[in-house]
Amino acid sequence: MSPATTTRRPARSKAAARPGRTTRRRVLKVDHHKRWRPASRRGGTCGYTLDGKTCTRRGAHYCEPRADKVVKFFAELLIHPAGALANTRFELAPWQEHEIIRPLFGEVVWSQQWGRYVRRYTRATVVMARKNGKSALLSGIALYMLCGDGEESAEVYCAAANTRQAGKVFEPATKMVRKSPVLAKRLKHIKNIRRLVDEKTGSHYEAIPSDADNELGHSPHCFILDEVLSQPDDTLWKAMVTGAGARTQPLMLAITTETTDQVSFGAEFIDEADRVMEDPARAPHHFVFVRKMPRTADELERLARLFPARPELPVSLDPWDETNWAWPNPALGTFLSVQALREDALEARTDLSKENGFRQFRLNQRVSQVTRWISMDLWNARAGEIAPTPDWIRGRLTGQRCWGGLDLSSKLDLTAYALVFPGGEVLWRFWIPESVVPTLDEHTGGKFGEWVRDGWITATDGDTIDYDTIYDDVETDHKAFRIVDITYDKWSGEPVRQEIVKRTRLTMVESDTTYLRMTPPMAELMRRLKSKDDELRHFGNPVARWMADTVEKKSPRDDPDRLRPVKPDRDKTGKRIDGIPALLFALDGSMRGLPKTSVYESRGMLG
Repeated sequence: MSPATTTRRPARSKAAARPGRTTRRRVLKVDHHKRWRPASRRGGTCGYTLDGKTCTRRGAHYCEPRADKVVKFFAELLIHPAGALANTRFELAPWQEHEIIRPLFGEVVWSQQWGRYVRRYTRATVVMARKNGKSALLSGIALYMLCGDGEESAEVYCAAANTRQAGKVFEPATKMVRKSPVLAKRLKHIKNIRRLVDEKTGSHYEAIPSDADNELGHSPHCFILDEVLSQPDDTLWKAMVTGAGARTQPLMLAITTETTDQVSFGAEFIDEADRVMEDPARAPHHFVFVRKMPRTADELERLARLFPARPELPVSLDPWDETNWAWPNPALGTFLSVQALREDALEARTDLSKENGFRQFRLNQRVSQVTRWISMDLWNARAGEIAPTPDWIRGRLTGQRCWGGLDLSSKLDLTAYALVFPGGEVLWRFWIPESVVPTLDEHTGGKFGEWVRDGWITATDGDTIDYDTIYDDVETDHKAFRIVDITYDKWSGEPVRQEIVKRTRLTMVESDTTYLRMTPPMAELMRRLKSKDDELRHFGNPVARWMADTVEKKSPRDDPDRLRPVKPDRDKTGKRIDGIPALLFALDGSMRGLPKTSVYESRGMLG
């Protein structure tokens, strides 16, 4: 087994640099009113009252009495069903209360349709390592949604890979009901169909099989999907989400551990939660709680940016360092045994066959050599001015020197071309056959068609790219700018190279996407993204942002410093990253610099 990587992020203090106690207990201080939320003043004073406390805020806000109601529901009505805390009141741990329950149930927005304040979050994704009390927490949420949320005829469902697995969420709820005098009196348990019924409101909670064909008639007020990684596709999730349309404030909650399959519904689901964690404005209705052990130095730095001064953050990439275990295991040291993790780590460290299991289930790592590369907070910070149109910035750069990068697809897909200028400005052109637009429109929620209509992408007639359009556009740029050279992918570019040289006399430099050729420009791009000196400005190009958001990188296990971008399975994912390799090719050219000056240019013919 290769030695563990120990790359460290910059220490916040001397104390942070020292190995700390695994159980780092702390008082969690959270100002919920400072959480990001939509800038909406719509709606009057909230007025929600609980136990004499009235919310006087308006617009999108955190309503403390609403959050108090759920916290009190747990503490006053629920009993822990099993484990170290069995038969004690369900008093939420600080991280459960302040990082999941309070924001999830306390954030509200004004609904024009219903004429009142409703919960802001209709989707929720929780991603953390196993054995952190998720079953009990989910059961408590399900019971609250069943009889504490004030919803008449509420339908609450839990599902997993099969009915037996779903029962693992359902059974703790039935135990809680039996242990609670109030709930035992109110709710009826129908054992043969795994259903809890609240006759007072005509509501029920039921465990269902993961068979979407039989689950299209539901109107869920709450749906809980356990272990998303076990789902073969998004069919069940979509069936439940679309079925909740008539509810005033539904909650679709998914909880999972990391997956091992890079191209899967589970991977897409978790990756989307990662993106929302970076940029909540991406989906203001989506609540996320993601706790994963980082796999790369970039991921380690990303956590430090997103969660500054958090004492439980990992301090290195070493999976065997106990200091790093608290982040993916928020219950560590309370109802999750430190000794149990130590024993698992000892076995995994001496048995290669068990290492992947420890990383996936105990550290919540995706066990794969492929990782997401560019964090959107870095990308967004390098936009500079936001260009309203594709040609808005071109006029300013006319006559300037630049380097080009051309990433050619097959004739049936997207081709990208990038220009990098000495000041860090980047311009792109994208071309695609018209017939592919509807498919990519589906994968981008209709945005791809908008980008075509707005001119960010050129759609050529028919089922294949019209290369004459590419040649014409490159020739136009050749006349507008002083292009030093164009670096292109050799695997599919020879006929195109010949035609561009014939038309423009430009120097074309052959390259590819191997580790050897990609490592330097990828390192340079990341350096520029992290630089505070505006060494990169992409002007908010929406197509490039979409691609940067999905690009992944791969490194050999024995040499994490070698990099290359990974092109996704286009048919399965709908992802495209062509604009990023094009940018990398252009950066490769800029790193080579200007061609050597001819002796005749410097000294003259008779020098």
